[in-house]
Amino acid sequence: MADLNARVVNCERCSRLREYCAEVARIKRRAYLDQEYWGRPVPSFGDPMARVLILGLAPGAHGSNRTGRPFTGDGSGKFLYPVLYESGFASQPTSLSRDDGMMLRDAQITAVVRCAPPGNKPLPEEIANCSSYLDEEITALPRLRVVVCLGKIAFDGYIAHLIRTGAIERRGNLHFAHGAEFAVPQGRNLLATYHPSLQNTNTGKLTAAMFLRIFQRARSLASLDV
Repeated sequence: MADLNARVVNCERCSRLREYCAEVARIKRRAYLDQEYWGRPVPSFGDPMARVLILGLAPGAHGSNRTGRPFTGDGSGKFLYPVLYESGFASQPTSLSRDDGMMLRDAQITAVVRCAPPGNKPLPEEIANCSSYLDEEITALPRLRVVVCLGKIAFDGYIAHLIRTGAIERRGNLHFAHGAEFAVPQGRNLLATYHPSLQNTNTGKLTAAMFLRIFQRARSLASLDV
């Protein structure tokens, strides 16, 4: 995993994304003018012996692209980490920087795209360019039992992984919906949830209670409470 993350950080496969991340890191947001932005592809974070993989879309321009850790320093992270803490996956409820002491237990966080995309919308070819990293990461998690996909793009990215690696031949009945649950090959389970974006959480489309139930279910499917 360490070797994979080192290669991710140095990746230059998508010129549009690399230029955008560098430009954001140079200009910065007014609230963070005194901070040095990470500005590079964001490596995964968590427990290498995780039974639960949390799969997101991509780093936020002023969140992970600034801090260098998934869901750290933005609104989505402020919603995600308290739920991970309450459900027993995180050592603390807040995630502010790579040096804040946060640790994950039995969980790993990654994304289908490792660079912040303009408008939070990666192009299909950029998702494809990052796909081999996701394949490697899943292979590198020997105890993986459950994949929690945050949003439809992450869900589609995991389905593409299953097809790409020959685990399934076609999508079949694997369709995204909040709370959807599927048994997939290799004795694993797939859970889908709305993404914890501000657009979803500020409108009440995704509540903390709804999100907590997803991760409580993930614990149960991963046999973490027995």
